[in-house]
Formats: sequence, C-alpha cells, structure tokens
Amino acid sequence: MIQYDLPKYGYEYVISDDCWQAPDRNATTGAPIADPTKFPSGMAAVADQVHLLGLKFGIYSSAGLYTCGGHFGSLGYETIDAQTYAEWGADYLKYDNCYNEGQAGTPKLSYDRYANMSFALNATGRPILYSMCNWGEDGPWNFAPTIANSWRISGDIYDNYNRFDERCPCLSMIDCKLAGYHCAMTRIIDFAAPVGQKAGVNHWNDLDMLEIGNGGMTYDEYVTHFSMWSVLKSPLILGNDVTNMTNETLEIITNDAVIAINQDPNGSAANRLWKVPVASGGDLSLWSGSLVNNQFVIALLNTSPDTQVVDVEFTDVFIDQGPSYQTGTFTIYDLWQKNDTGAWGNDIGTFTGSIPQVEIGTHQVRIWKAVPASTATKRDRMDL
Repeated sequence: MIQYDLPKYGYEYVISDDCWQAPDRNATTGAPIADPTKFPSGMAAVADQVHLLGLKFGIYSSAGLYTCGGHFGSLGYETIDAQTYAEWGADYLKYDNCYNEGQAGTPKLSYDRYANMSFALNATGRPILYSMCNWGEDGPWNFAPTIANSWRISGDIYDNYNRFDERCPCLSMIDCKLAGYHCAMTRIIDFAAPVGQKAGVNHWNDLDMLEIGNGGMTYDEYVTHFSMWSVLKSPLILGNDVTNMTNETLEIITNDAVIAINQDPNGSAANRLWKVPVASGGDLSLWSGSLVNNQFVIALLNTSPDTQVVDVEFTDVFIDQGPSYQTGTFTIYDLWQKNDTGAWGNDIGTFTGSIPQVEIGTHQVRIWKAVPASTATKRDRMDL
C-alpha cells in the first residue's frame, strides 16, 4: 500500500480476514488468541506495525459459534472479544454471519445478535469501525444504521460481470431468504438500487469488496465496478493482490475524481431513475445523486452487448429538484476523461436541458459531475 501510495487516495485500513485465529481460545480467560505460527508476535504487534506505517488495523470474527473458515466465533464472547481487539489496537471489525445457531430469520433476531457486539465495542472506549457482514439477511438496512457503520446487502461477490449463478439465487434482496454467494457484480448493483435511501453519513450499504485486478472482468467492466460502488457510496475495500497490480488496475482504483464522489460529505447514494431493457439483452439505466455545494453525480450504465446512443435528459436527472434544475444550465465533467493537466475530470462543456447523443459502449459506464454553470470554476484534481 505504501509502495503504490494508496493512502494518498484514502485507502487507510489493512484488514486481517478469517483464519488468523489459534485453534482454541485462552483456556483460562476465554480471550481470543492469534495463530502462533502465522503471527508469532501476536496481533498487537501486527497492529503496532500497521500503525507505524500511518495506517489502521482491522480484524475479523463472526456472530456465530464458528467463523466461516471453521475457527472460533464470537457468539457469546462479545465482551471479551471486543475488549481484546481494543487492547490489540484494532480500528475495524468485520463481523460475519456463519454458524449463527439459528439466530436469524427475523430482523429482531439479527439485530439482537449484532447489537451485542456493537454495545461491546462501544464499551471499550476505543473507536472501532463496525462492519456487519450478515449478507443482507433480514433487511439490515432497516436496523443496522443504529448499531453499525456499514452492513453487507447481499451474498458474497464473484469476479464476474453478469453471469447468473444458482448459488446467488435471489432476484432481489427484499425478503430474500437465501443470500448465497457467487453474486455477479451487476447483480449486486441491482440489489443495491432500492436500498440506497437507507444509507448516509457514518452508516453505509456495503456492496462487498472490489474485485478489480483479479482477472474475471474486462477493463471497462472493472471501471463500471469501481464507478458504481463509488456512486452508491459503498466502502471501497480492495480485494485484489495489492502487491502485484497492473497499471490498468492502479489507474482504476486511484481515480481521485471518482473517489471524491464516493467520499462526498453529503453522503447520499445515487438513485436509479430508470432502467430499460435492450432488445439484444441487458439493459440501460440512468442514475443520479446529490453532492455538496449544490452539485450532482450522473451515471449512465449499459449492461447490453451493444453500443447505445441516448440523450441524458435533465427532466430525468433532476426529477427530485424540479423545473428550475430541469431547464437549468450545467457544466459537465466526465470523470473518466483526463483534462489537459493530466488530472481526472475533464470539462466537456456546458449543457442546458440534456446531454445529447451520448454514446456508450457495451458493458461501459459514463459518469459525470454536474455543476451549475453560474458556480462552475476550474478546479484541481481533488475538487473534482
């Protein structure tokens, strides 16, 4: 991360996922213990080294008897585990959902199980970001905002653009009874569309980790992946091998104009305004969301196998803002074009009423920032 200067772009957590644990807890105290072969100096030493790099340290457990990898979970051990994580210097907890002893199936059951860890973390006095990973079961967007900083909305992501997989059987996460796994990237976008309204500052829908660079999708598809996770305000968690990244992968994950959309202080996820099927397969959809300073993000997504040409009408984009915006004039910045200084976010012109005749290739996304023309000025890369 330091070698590639990733902290400059906001990547600040190093998270140890499952399988860090010793075979058993401390026999006397019940406290969790790290695997002495993998971590001979213990997890506190690991956290110290991460902190010395100016980064934050994350740990993993499960709200169940066991973790997904078969190690001891935290169900019934919330207090001792939270205290131990705090003593180690943890800044982040990913809290999974495996082996939950049947304590799921209603929002109340899931709330109680995950709230126990939330209360235990708060009681430590250490600020630890709490990432619920209950796969969207029982509609966490309805109860998690009061107990967690983020919550997964679906089964695990799969490094694939749009392949249907029976292991991710639900067509919507609303009332889904089996979240599964191997969920294609665009399937998760569809899952996220109706629940964006439930997220906000300090409580986020988590669309799962980024697969960029893992080889299962094309460059354009990975651009879509990064763009849509950003406009939907999902946490941006790199799930690739960060020690071995191509220039293309680096280019995508360090587009600071797109990252700025994700990190916008307004905290509003983009809404899907319409989605229309394409005769050859797939669909075309339009999204928009509000940003600070009366600015907006617009995204056009093409999942079809063919190039499409469409007028992006401001009557659609600004349906919630009313006629003065719909007939207004905006300076439009294309966030996947570089300007003459080499920075992301190219001023493509001033438009009134629409962005006409937009050409978008197969499996591509177009993402723009719209600034009212009366306030648009030249901005440096981090402003865009």
